[in-house]
Amino acid sequence: MSFDPLNILLLAVALVVFWRLRSVLGSRTGTEKSPFDLFGSKRGPQDASGTVTRLPEPPPVPANDLGDREPPPPVWKGYAEAGSTLAEALGRMADNDTTFTPRAFVEGAKLAYEMIIDAFAKGDKPALKNLLSKEVFDGFSRAIDARVSQGQRVESRFVGVDKATIQQASLVARKASITMEFISELISATYDKAGEVIDGDPKEIRQVTDVWTFEREVGTRDPNWKLVATGAPA
Repeated sequence: MSFDPLNILLLAVALVVFWRLRSVLGSRTGTEKSPFDLFGSKRGPQDASGTVTRLPEPPPVPANDLGDREPPPPVWKGYAEAGSTLAEALGRMADNDTTFTPRAFVEGAKLAYEMIIDAFAKGDKPALKNLLSKEVFDGFSRAIDARVSQGQRVESRFVGVDKATIQQASLVARKASITMEFISELISATYDKAGEVIDGDPKEIRQVTDVWTFEREVGTRDPNWKLVATGAPA
């Protein structure tokens, strides 16, 4: 019986390949660990019998679900009573002008109130002109001219606004109107040409109450409110 050298060579190569595969892959013994589930979505803990127990899955949450968050409060909250004419007017203003909020308006009105009082005391007409309607400016201007013609001067120091309250509001066509009551503290004195105090007290803090009305056209490029009327509390 003769042996073909080629067959012997092929057998040797096959044995080498089999041995290399066995050393790399190993052999199954029945105790191998199952493949790792990266997301854990297919498996659950096993009971003693080896049966897989499926864990309960949470219900899907809609993409637009807002959870327990409450809707924002109405724009007039804190400034008007629900169902009042004032609340309705403030709401309409916010609907017609996305930049309007009662809070921002009140803060701006307080600043304007201080600037106007200071400018009037100093006789600063250019500063007043940008803050007042024509009718109110004309009245303030005449008062300043009369004071100057009589040789009088005013010294005034603004202490602060104790309270600023929205009393009334309306929106007619595009014209928004808001009436404010200011309770402030001032130190003010008027001197005659001889330097004598003829009104007020340069050392006394006085509490002053003013009722002012501001207006502006909503939907225009000019965001500024102007003082259109002044008065005393009713």
